[in-house]
Amino acid sequence: MENLRICPNGPLQGIVRIEGAKNAALPVIAASILTEEPCCIQNVPVLSDIQNMLYLLEAIGSIIHTSDRHQLYIENANINSQIASYDFTCRLRASFLIAGPLLARFGKFKIALPGGCKIGTRPIDLHLKGFTALGASIYIGHGYVEATASALTGARIYLDFPSVGATENIMMVATKAIGTTIIENAAAEPEILDLANFLHGMGAKITGAGTDTIIIEGISSLHGTTHEIIPDRIEAGTFMTAAAITGGSLKIENVIPAHVKPLCAKLREMGITIHELQSSLLVEAGSALCPTDIKTLPYPGFPTDMQAQLCALMSMTNGTGIITETIFENRFMYVNELKRMGADITIEGRAAIIKGTAHLSGAQVSATDLRAGAALVLAGLVAEGETILSGVSHIRRGYADLAGKLRSVGASIQEF
Repeated sequence: MENLRICPNGPLQGIVRIEGAKNAALPVIAASILTEEPCCIQNVPVLSDIQNMLYLLEAIGSIIHTSDRHQLYIENANINSQIASYDFTCRLRASFLIAGPLLARFGKFKIALPGGCKIGTRPIDLHLKGFTALGASIYIGHGYVEATASALTGARIYLDFPSVGATENIMMVATKAIGTTIIENAAAEPEILDLANFLHGMGAKITGAGTDTIIIEGISSLHGTTHEIIPDRIEAGTFMTAAAITGGSLKIENVIPAHVKPLCAKLREMGITIHELQSSLLVEAGSALCPTDIKTLPYPGFPTDMQAQLCALMSMTNGTGIITETIFENRFMYVNELKRMGADITIEGRAAIIKGTAHLSGAQVSATDLRAGAALVLAGLVAEGETILSGVSHIRRGYADLAGKLRSVGASIQEF
């Protein structure tokens, strides 16, 4: 079923439980390659991106068992290949996260250039810069990246941009490099700290994760461990926005409030009441939405993965707001789809100028990427008439049963 039929059905009310974070689970799954011993990973979301990463690991020799409690048991003792073909890597950008663990454990890899959502240029230059600094020789040709290293030695590496993927890949290689590695201008996202905690459980020596300077003391071997993935801050943010756009009240369970602080700040500016509890949030919409201005930035700034959802929300405000996208240059592709529904949005360079409208209208629209799909679902929840959304496969990459969860809190949404 690749389509959604969405109709307005009033304010959403109830409780939603958040899954484990996709962007934390993917690097942790890749990092399991670093050891021959079994690893148990808990709170893993059931998503197509996760499944594609598991297919990739199985293709190189991993043995993977799953349970109905969102647990993975991964055994990497018999990995028999360091080559990842295009058939697997074209499915997700995160496929390149296996490069670091393969290089650290086997001293080589050959990986087809990765795919993923078409939201802008996401080069692997910084990954390769880090690998080279640690002693690898790199060759790129015929759609593949190859690396070899007779020995890996710690180094001081400054990232030109705090890339999450590059930080993760360099961290994983450095855990088994000889000596000390210092990553400066490192990404500080919660998913970086979660990966560091998994690596700690394997015996790695890492300090500074979650700050802009990470120090890794290389060791000769790592062991198996059990690790629970953190909650998904973007899924939490999407349901928070769903409550806001429908004028509803939702309790968001299994969330770390500190991870969604930038979003909470903007929603409060727009007139939304948010009560923070120990591991949940109560989001209550006000009588009217106010516009605001947003600029996406690396963590702890406002997340680029939430700007499409906020654009849909700002389309329903009384006034004009601006969203400036600084991370990905093509992340406004969904705007034309929102305009089909009556949104008044003008793109000027990297900024979207959103003039609030009294109502949106249901239309036939298509998801251009994962977060765009979520934004169009949110718009459909309040648009007059019926909205037909195609491209649902994008949504399944990052949301587990989004339609079912929305129905459980009162939405009229069906897959077909």
